Amino acid sequence: MRIKMNSNDVQNDQTRPSYSASGHAFRFRSIRKAELAVACILAASLIPGRALAQTTNMSNQKSDTLSAVAKRNVQKKMVQLGSDTGEKRTARADARPAKAITPQPGPFAKFENLRIKGLEVNLPGPADTLVQDKGGIRSALAEIGIGYIAWTQNTYVSNLLPNAAKSTIANQLYSGQNPTFYTLNYMMVTYDLSRYGIPDGQIIVGTEQQAWTWQPGGPDRWGINTIAYYQTFFDRKLELKVGYLMNSYELAGTVVGGNPGANVFGPSSNVLYQGGMNFAPAPTPTLNLTYHFDDRLYNKVSFQRSTSPDGVFAHITANSTGLNWSTANAGLLLLDESGYRNSEPPRVCRRPFGLSYATMAGCSSMA
Repeated sequence: MRIKMNSNDVQNDQTRPSYSASGHAFRFRSIRKAELAVACILAASLIPGRALAQTTNMSNQKSDTLSAVAKRNVQKKMVQLGSDTGEKRTARADARPAKAITPQPGPFAKFENLRIKGLEVNLPGPADTLVQDKGGIRSALAEIGIGYIAWTQNTYVSNLLPNAAKSTIANQLYSGQNPTFYTLNYMMVTYDLSRYGIPDGQIIVGTEQQAWTWQPGGPDRWGINTIAYYQTFFDRKLELKVGYLMNSYELAGTVVGGNPGANVFGPSSNVLYQGGMNFAPAPTPTLNLTYHFDDRLYNKVSFQRSTSPDGVFAHITANSTGLNWSTANAGLLLLDESGYRNSEPPRVCRRPFGLSYATMAGCSSMA
C-alpha cells in the first residue's frame, strides 16, 4: 500500500501547526501497522497450507524412504537356492536350510547286479514286472545274493479269411492256419558271485515250459533253458559265459520280426535256428567270449554244439529236457558277431496298415 501526497497536501502540512505533523506521523504509523497486520494475516493463512503440504511431502518421502529401505532389506535377505536356472527358488535367509539334494538310488537299483548278465536281449527289470517287490520277497532274496525273473506268454492265432473258421486243414503248415494256441513259461534264477571277489561273477539257472495246440510249432516240453557261469576279465574288457546257453538271447537281431512268440512261424522264425543255433527250448553246451575294444566296438565269438540238423521239432523231441550233451547228427557250430553299440532311439509305436489275413491275441505277464 502506497501513500500518495500532492502539493496541496504538502502546502497544507507546511501551514499547519507543528502538532499537525506529529499527528500525520501517527497516522502514517497506523497505516503501516495496518499493512503489517494484513500481511501477517495473509501469511498466517498461507503458512498452514504450506506447512500441511510440507508435512504431507515429508510423510510421503518418509514412507517412500521406509519402503525403499524395507525393499532393500528384503532383497538382502533373499537368497537363491539351486545351481540350475530352472530349479532356482527364493527363501528367507533366516529360514531353516534345506537338506542337500543328492541323487538317491531308486528302490530297485539294488537288484541291478542280480539281473542276467551277458544277454543281448534287454529283459525287463524288476521295476517293470508284475510283482516288483511285493511282500519284500525280492529284497529278502537279494540280501543273500539271489535274483530271479519269471514270465508267461500266452498267444492265440486264428485265420480271418472268409469261411476259414468253418473248415480245418488236416496238415497245418504254420501257426494260425488253423486256430492255434500256445503258452510259453520261463523262470530264471541268478546268484551273485561278485560278493566272493569274482569280477561280475554270476551263476544262472533257468527252466522253460511250453505247450502248443499245433505241435510242430513247439512241441510240448518242460526242461532247462540255461545253466551258465559268467564273469569278466581285464577291467571288463573280456566277458566269458559258459554252460547250457540260449544264443538267441546272446546275439543281436536273430529273429525275423523281432519276437518269436508273436510270429506265425513260432520259434522257427529265427533263421539261425535252422542253421543249428541254440535257443530257450533247445539249449546246448556253449562257450561265449566277448572282447570290447572300447565302450562301443566289440566282437563276440561263440563255440556251441549245434541243434539237430533235422530241425527244431526233431531236436526237442529227442532232447526235451535239454540236458543231453548231444543229439543225432549234431556237431560244432561257430558263430561270430562284430558290432558297434549305440544309444537306442525312442521307440514309436505304429498301427500296422493294410489288410490282414490272421488275427493274433497275446497276453503276457512277468514277475
